[in-house]
Amino acid sequence: MLESTFVHIPGLGSETERSLWEQGCRHWSHLADGLETFSVGQAEKSVVKKTLAKSFKSLEKRDGSFFRRGLGLKDAWRAYPEFKDSCIYLDIETDGGQSGASITTIGMYDGVEFRCLVKGQNLQEFPDIIANYGMVVSFYGANFDLPMIEKRFPGLKFNQIHLDLCPTLRQLGITGGLKRIEKQLGMSRGEDTDGLGGLDAIRLWRRYTTLGDDQALETLIAYNREDVVNLEYLAGYAYENLRKRTFPWSADSQSA
Repeated sequence: MLESTFVHIPGLGSETERSLWEQGCRHWSHLADGLETFSVGQAEKSVVKKTLAKSFKSLEKRDGSFFRRGLGLKDAWRAYPEFKDSCIYLDIETDGGQSGASITTIGMYDGVEFRCLVKGQNLQEFPDIIANYGMVVSFYGANFDLPMIEKRFPGLKFNQIHLDLCPTLRQLGITGGLKRIEKQLGMSRGEDTDGLGGLDAIRLWRRYTTLGDDQALETLIAYNREDVVNLEYLAGYAYENLRKRTFPWSADSQSA
């Protein structure tokens, strides 16, 4: 529903957005063509016109940085379908510390392929990899994963749209940690990772580094993989339910 979204326009809030929908303005093109007809509240029409032009251009180029600023964490979910083909699901594991050097693995899933970067092997490849994506999907990443990664790679700033599923699912009344939410929604994990948590990830890393236990690393990577792969389902779930609640039109509103 990104092209039916207007709250990213400076000076145009949610009440005016709803008013536009009620006026029959349900697409950027409607507003662009009828700017003198539709009421845009307190927003300046010159700013609206400029932002719409930038919106069309940024979407065509899959430039997530423009929409990251305009949508913020609260409304990032609206861009999910349009950026799904340029989306990376991301989760990190650490050794329990709070410094950037504490990151042990960065798991990434693009909807097709899972990749895990491991400290001491290929973790340094992350900045080059992330630059290829327009959206990042995480769980609690705004408070943990992304700040930790920025500590690890000074100078790296995430400019992608960030869909953080923790506060996004909270809008639907779904709260708790990732594992709890997965169970609540009927999701299951593999036998080798079911029941594992953050403390287990720390212990697995210590077994690998202190005892040379390669199986421990394999289990850690499998755990990391399920963390990120499961985010795809949760992102779709959040989007569909927020779409139905937010956009009060017919069931086929996605084609509006």
